[in-house]
Amino acid sequence: MKRALLALAFSGVSLALIGAAPPKPSEPYDLIVRGGTIYDGSGGIPFRGDLAIRGDRIVAVAAHVDGPAKAEIDASGKAVSPGFINMLAHPEQSLLIDGRALSDLAQGVTLEVMGEISMGPLSPAMKKDMIDQQGDYHYDVDWTTLGEYFQRLEARPIAPNVASFVSAGTVREAVLGANDVQPDAAQLATMQRLVREAMEQGALGLTDALIYTPATFAHTDELKALAKVSAQCGGIYTVHMRSEGDRIEQAVQETIDIAEYSGAPAEIYHFKLAGRDNWGKFDSVVGMIEAARARGTRISANMYNYTAGATGLDAAMPPWVQAGGYQAWAGRLKDPATRAKVVAEMRTAHPADWENLYAGAGPEGTILLAFKNPALKSLTGKSLAEVAKMRGKSPEETAMDLVVEDGTRVGVAYFLMSEDNVRRSIRLPWMSFGSDEEAPAPEGVFLLSKHHPRAYGNVARLLGHYVRDTKDLTLAEAVRRLTSLPADNLSLGDRGRLKPGMFADVVVFDPATITDHATYDQPEQLSTGVSDVIVNGRFALRGGKATGAATGRIVRGRAAQPGGSCRASAADWKWRS
Repeated sequence: MKRALLALAFSGVSLALIGAAPPKPSEPYDLIVRGGTIYDGSGGIPFRGDLAIRGDRIVAVAAHVDGPAKAEIDASGKAVSPGFINMLAHPEQSLLIDGRALSDLAQGVTLEVMGEISMGPLSPAMKKDMIDQQGDYHYDVDWTTLGEYFQRLEARPIAPNVASFVSAGTVREAVLGANDVQPDAAQLATMQRLVREAMEQGALGLTDALIYTPATFAHTDELKALAKVSAQCGGIYTVHMRSEGDRIEQAVQETIDIAEYSGAPAEIYHFKLAGRDNWGKFDSVVGMIEAARARGTRISANMYNYTAGATGLDAAMPPWVQAGGYQAWAGRLKDPATRAKVVAEMRTAHPADWENLYAGAGPEGTILLAFKNPALKSLTGKSLAEVAKMRGKSPEETAMDLVVEDGTRVGVAYFLMSEDNVRRSIRLPWMSFGSDEEAPAPEGVFLLSKHHPRAYGNVARLLGHYVRDTKDLTLAEAVRRLTSLPADNLSLGDRGRLKPGMFADVVVFDPATITDHATYDQPEQLSTGVSDVIVNGRFALRGGKATGAATGRIVRGRAAQPGGSCRASAADWKWRS
């Protein structure tokens, strides 16, 4: 034992970090993970050792933990790390269908962070629209507030922990509807109250998706006013920016301005340079972020590790045609004069006032993923160019027809990014990772539509391809970016690290074999290489198989914690660094 500890000390590993061997316990541990290589989440040098769990907490991490346990895992030859945090997840609906979150669970994800477009607060019209827009999934919308949605999840077995932001766009629609209007003083006060209430119910902060209607109609001053309330409640501001392409510098500056005004940190969702004409802006944009960080403004980002994004055909059409919600949008698309105008704008490569993802990808790079209408399901996986040729119409006319025929925005993938920029982004020390996808399973209702492969492979692709194969990151640094970095950004002080007192969210995986198998043609394939996932001290995945146990919890933000509140100033909060 002494020789092993000396060897670790001379290798540069802190003995204080490992901890001396704990005394033999008076009663058995619930679980000991033995003999694995421990990556504690700090990014430091890994070491071989044991980890002991009692209840829902880690109680010992050492070169050797003496004593019996009710269960043991032999992790020899494997890595042991904190549970991975999916910093941008969209299982809001899929968890209502299947609480296992299997596509993410198989990759070691133990915390799903949702809320780009939050599930509350909802107006009666929004609840009706949510029901009308349901595609392959069917569920009752029996909640109104974000807190009530949390209660809905708590009432069913879920495997992962779940957290959510409150969306400024959702709040805007609840108060103002889906039209291009600006709030008066009373309406803005109501919006601020709804943000505060959501924060007190457990939201982690404020978010927004500024390329989608009606969120895109919000001016910066409105966002500042709402972000200020979130900051007073201990929340961060995180955003799908107004542009990720033609006007990305202006969008980054807006994000920095909102962060500096609110006094809280900011996070950029799915960082990318979209469209070939914008790929060369990487250094400029990163320079803006790093300059803000250097002067003390907390700006970070997350990304998915692919060259295609996925959203809907709404991102191919101008906001004005979508104002008022889906029914108004579909109605306008039936008018010949309106259609001609939309076609012209869709063909404009660099429109002055909206983000045209279709122009960046082209019809060949626009892949159809998800339909509600059974009559259109056969088109799943085809490009918009292929379907246009089949129908004898232009791609733009075909896109409008599909939106009308399907009764939804139609799920699509857009090929927009360069692999070189993906790799450069992965290397940024302030970059965490998020799938920007649901957490489906390769079975049942989930097979009725295609998903972007990031739903099944985002974490495994990072650890397998970009760590093991291309060596863009060390494994220790990749684990840090999947664990302690996002936990710190969210001020989750008791998750994201392997140390005594932390919640026992633990992943055991094989660095030599972890692999993503999902492709654009066949995305519904689980990743492999993760053997065990422990959530709050209990097995969610054991021996590579989901247990189905209700291991997950709602992870609420600071205003909802004991002693938390929405205080007078963001300066009252201590932000982790």
